[in-house]
Amino acid sequence: MSAVADAPNAREAEQRARIVATAERLFREIGFQKTTVADIARELRMSPANVYRFFSSKSEIHVAVARQLMSEVETAAQMIASGPGTASERLRALVLGNETMNADRYLADRKMHDMVEVALDEHWPTIDEHIDRIDAIVESVVAAGMESGEFAKGDARLAAKLVHMAVIRFCHPRLMVECADRTEPTSGQMIEFCLAALRAGVSR
Repeated sequence: MSAVADAPNAREAEQRARIVATAERLFREIGFQKTTVADIARELRMSPANVYRFFSSKSEIHVAVARQLMSEVETAAQMIASGPGTASERLRALVLGNETMNADRYLADRKMHDMVEVALDEHWPTIDEHIDRIDAIVESVVAAGMESGEFAKGDARLAAKLVHMAVIRFCHPRLMVECADRTEPTSGQMIEFCLAALRAGVSR
């Protein structure tokens, strides 16, 4: 494909990214429910009709913002998973990093947490897609640990899902709020529990 043909696609992607970035900022400032397409268009000095050229509805913008936030978490998780260190070290870093990033994005900002609540209540597909991607990243680390002999041999996919479920209260925005006053177990304690299980072996 020629550079001339690529140029419109690049401009379209750039414009979509600008709309998503602007929407995210307004969601944080005034709330995602109160933010209108007209607000987003005004900030970008364009007409609402022009915004609708890139997103067919306000709800599509909501999903795009959520996808962007989750993508940042997934990218950071993938960097940890493919980075240096033992499988145990990378698994610790994965869980703690996920906990920190979600706390920064959703707990520290009530307006963004409200968007997550709606996404969960309305069962946005992007939530399940995010969980599947994180499961796959955790599985890659568990599989590496099994291959190296650090963890007992077994079903890496099942083991990864068990680990993810065990630490879910430290990563899931809703559970992080509901369990905020429960000081134990800590995420560190739960990670060590999971690592001990992986070393011992996971059976069906």
